[in-house]
Amino acid sequence: MRKKFIVEVGMGTDLHGQDVTKAGRKAVKDAISRSCLCGLQEILGLQHFDDVYIDLTIASPLREEVDQEAILAEIPFGRKSIQVIEGGM
Repeated sequence: MRKKFIVEVGMGTDLHGQDVTKAGRKAVKDAISRSCLCGLQEILGLQHFDDVYIDLTIASPLREEVDQEAILAEIPFGRKSIQVIEGGM
């Protein structure tokens, strides 16, 4: 059974290029920079961080233009999934 342990929010913009993928990548980096996973392995008994599930939600006004693989590449470990929704958060 999966349990939620960490929820983090990030924000990213690309004011000059208006590139939604670049903005999404910045948002992921922003969220990761505030996450502290100290003790997560001990609490959950994980052998590797690759066993962590990461469910990512990106909101974009141009969701069809978001390069999901490029955004997922910003996450350094884990079993990653992404959902891109219309609008902003």
